[in-house]
Amino acid sequence: MPQKATLNIKPKQVTKRLISVLPERARDVIIKRYGLDGDDKMTLEAIGAKYKITRERVRQIEKYSLANIVKSDAYKKEKDAFSELEDTMKSFGGIVPEVDFLDFISKDKSVQNHTHFLLVLGQAFKKRKEDDHFEHRWYLDDAVAKKIEDSLHKLYENLSDDALIPESEMIASFMDHLKDISDDYKEDEILKRWMSLSKKMGKNPLGEWGPVSSSNVKAKGIRDYAYLVIRQHGSPMHFREVAEKISEIFDREAHVATCHNELIKDPRFILVGRGLYALAEWGYKTGIVKDVIRDIMKKESKSLSKQEIIDKVLKERYVKPNTIMVNLQDSKSFKREKDGRYSVKR
Repeated sequence: MPQKATLNIKPKQVTKRLISVLPERARDVIIKRYGLDGDDKMTLEAIGAKYKITRERVRQIEKYSLANIVKSDAYKKEKDAFSELEDTMKSFGGIVPEVDFLDFISKDKSVQNHTHFLLVLGQAFKKRKEDDHFEHRWYLDDAVAKKIEDSLHKLYENLSDDALIPESEMIASFMDHLKDISDDYKEDEILKRWMSLSKKMGKNPLGEWGPVSSSNVKAKGIRDYAYLVIRQHGSPMHFREVAEKISEIFDREAHVATCHNELIKDPRFILVGRGLYALAEWGYKTGIVKDVIRDIMKKESKSLSKQEIIDKVLKERYVKPNTIMVNLQDSKSFKREKDGRYSVKR
C-alpha cells in the first residue's frame, strides 16, 4: 500500500470555504448530514425532526445545496484541492474501498467526514454503494471499475469452498483475469487493494486468501486456528507446540489442555504419535499402529518384509520401529511366512 497520504490541502478549511456560500439553514443541513461539526452524520429523518420538515424536504435542501456549491465561484477556486484528491485516488489504483481511502487520508474521523464531503462534491469522483459482492467504493473511470469488478467475480468463482491460496499466487491469478489494464496499475499493492473490494474473498492472518465463508479465512475457534498452524508448519506437531503457536501467531489465549481436547474431537486432525497431530488431508489414517499395518498390507495385497512394513508405517505414524515390531508379533492379526515376510492373517 502507498505510504500514509499527505495532502497539501486541509479538508476542513476547504469545506468551510465551500459551505460558506450557502444560506444558514442549508449550511446547517449539510453540516449535520455529513458530520462536518465533528458529530456523527445525521439521517434525513433526524434533521427533518430538528427543523420540523419532512424527510423529502431535507433531501431537496441537500440536493439544492450541493448543486449550488458546485456552481459557485468558491468551488472553482478549489480546483487544486480536487485535483490533489484525484491524483491521490489514482495512486490507489483509481478504485478503492471508501473505508481504506479515508483511513489513509487521516485517522481523524472528523477529517474523514470532510474528505468524504469533498468526494461527494468532486465531479471526477464516482461512488458505487455496497452490495452482496463489494464494499462501498470510489472510482474515477467506469470502464476500469467494470473490468476490475468483473475480474474479481471470475477470481471468486474459481475458488473452491475451502481454498487457501498464497497471496502471490492469488495476485498472479487475478492478473490472468485482468485485461487491458494500464501497466501503471499492475503493482502488487494496488492489486491487493483491488482484491480487498470483494466481500466474498478475504485473507487470513497467515496471508492466505480464500472465500470469507470458509473457517480457513475467518477462523472462529481453537480448532480452526490449530488447523491453520499445523497446515503452515507442514508436518505433524505436538499439541503443546500447537497451543503455543496459536498464542504467538493469532494473539489468542490457547490453553494446552483445551487445545488437545479440540484436536481429539475434530476429524481434520489425526493422532500420529505421542501427542503428535497431523492433518487428515495429508493422507494419514485414523486407528492404532496395528490398524495402520493391517491397512498397508491389505493395500499391497502381498506379503511384506519387516523393513518394508517399518518404512511404510513410518510414513503414516511417528512411532519407534520397535513399536511396529511389537504389533507385528500379534499372531491373531499377522502371520510370519517361512521367508520372514509378513501377511495379514485371514
